Amino acid sequence: MVLGCADCCSHTGYDAIGNTGPRFGVRHLQCILVFFGLAVAYALRVNLSVAIVAMTDSNHTNPAFPEFPWDESIKSYLLSSFFWGYVVTQVPGGYLSAIIGAKYMLFFGVLICSCLALLTPFCAITGGWKLVVVLRAIQGLCQGVIFPSTHTFLSKWAPAEERARLVGYCYSGSQFGTVIMLSVSGYIASSSLGWPSIFYISGCSGIVWSMVWIYLCASTPAQHSSITPNERRYIETSGQLRRPSDAGREEFVAHQNLRTPWLRIFTSLPFLSLLLAHCANNWGFWTLLTQIPTFMKNVLGMDIKHNGPLSALPYFAMILLTCFFIWLSDILKRNGSMMSLSFSRKLFNSIGLWLPMLALLGLGFITQGSANARLAIGLLTLAVATNSASYLGFHVNHIDLSPNFAGTLMGITNCAANVMSILAPLIVGLIVTDETNPMQWRIVFYFTAFVYFIGNLVFILFGRFTVQPWNSTSSHRQARSVSVNGPDETERAPLIDT
Repeated sequence: MVLGCADCCSHTGYDAIGNTGPRFGVRHLQCILVFFGLAVAYALRVNLSVAIVAMTDSNHTNPAFPEFPWDESIKSYLLSSFFWGYVVTQVPGGYLSAIIGAKYMLFFGVLICSCLALLTPFCAITGGWKLVVVLRAIQGLCQGVIFPSTHTFLSKWAPAEERARLVGYCYSGSQFGTVIMLSVSGYIASSSLGWPSIFYISGCSGIVWSMVWIYLCASTPAQHSSITPNERRYIETSGQLRRPSDAGREEFVAHQNLRTPWLRIFTSLPFLSLLLAHCANNWGFWTLLTQIPTFMKNVLGMDIKHNGPLSALPYFAMILLTCFFIWLSDILKRNGSMMSLSFSRKLFNSIGLWLPMLALLGLGFITQGSANARLAIGLLTLAVATNSASYLGFHVNHIDLSPNFAGTLMGITNCAANVMSILAPLIVGLIVTDETNPMQWRIVFYFTAFVYFIGNLVFILFGRFTVQPWNSTSSHRQARSVSVNGPDETERAPLIDT
């Protein structure tokens, strides 16, 4: 199938398109596979979040299946245990994906996690909640490699001119998986299949994806048997002529021989600004998703947590806005050819962090009332959906700074950001001692808005979008690049990266 696709591409205009590459090639098929891989990964991540309702209250689902007397404390352990393992393998995942190939890291990460999902009902029935906690932590260990490996994979397959577009489409798969799982799980649990089928269906989906992935995917264009020489040349030389700031991509083939410059990474101001932006994004994003249902239940008297389709609404809107922002970036590229890559990255990152900031400020003024509840849902949806613009901002900046170590950089920032995801609900718990007090919730919203503001402000001031000197150990090539292109060529580049 891949061969036919590639042949079709090579016979339908590649030569005419020239430096823009084939309209649909093997790289696009790889990104489609990544999209569905992230969809499966997130379905495996959130399946317990929706299944636990049926597991602890069979009266509202199918009473023919076991019910567990788990209180809120046990539920919190179950729902957070995934992240205990998730943060551990972030950095190792990025490092190993650069050594053994992102293809195999993604394959084993999803496959093992899927097999463990199939064991969840058995563990719950035979070993109780403690065994499920252990199982979920191991699933987190498996999934910790997925985002860093995805970044390593995309740094090899996404041409410079298509980088943000392809990254945005791929990562929107995570929202797609969440929407599907939240929307259908309630119906599955109420059917004759019962709540165990939530884990069986998501687990089997992951196994099927893994088999397709291992057959059709390759870690790099050079390793793919069906890619045309023209498309491979386009990907591997992308940016060297069309965007000088991406000089250095030609060293991908030899990146396995490069030693990770840990000290230079952690003392790089552009990387530290990226790290702060990622942490700020996760702080706000997870504060919204974990605390807003509690706010709406106790302040507005509206419990949306058990309403699957309504809970999925922000994610669905996020998918739509991801497509809109990618389209908008293409329009800006065509109509404003002098716009720099720097302005494009900072513009979309500002939309992704500062619009949610404004929505949080609005939530701080909401009090009781049905009209206010509808407004709160609208603001929540706006805050989550507009955050998708960050896919074209800080989210792709790891590859901008270092194509050779993009997976490692994502591992570092995603590890720190997920620590923020754990800390944020704890800080909220210290602030909100009375969940019915709107003034205490206002403090939470204002503080989260402040975090959003600072994270993006630092990214605007200190973020950079050129390949950094520590990307390569070849000092003479770096010196030549600086002397030819200047210290920050992308600030003046006539084309933006979309």
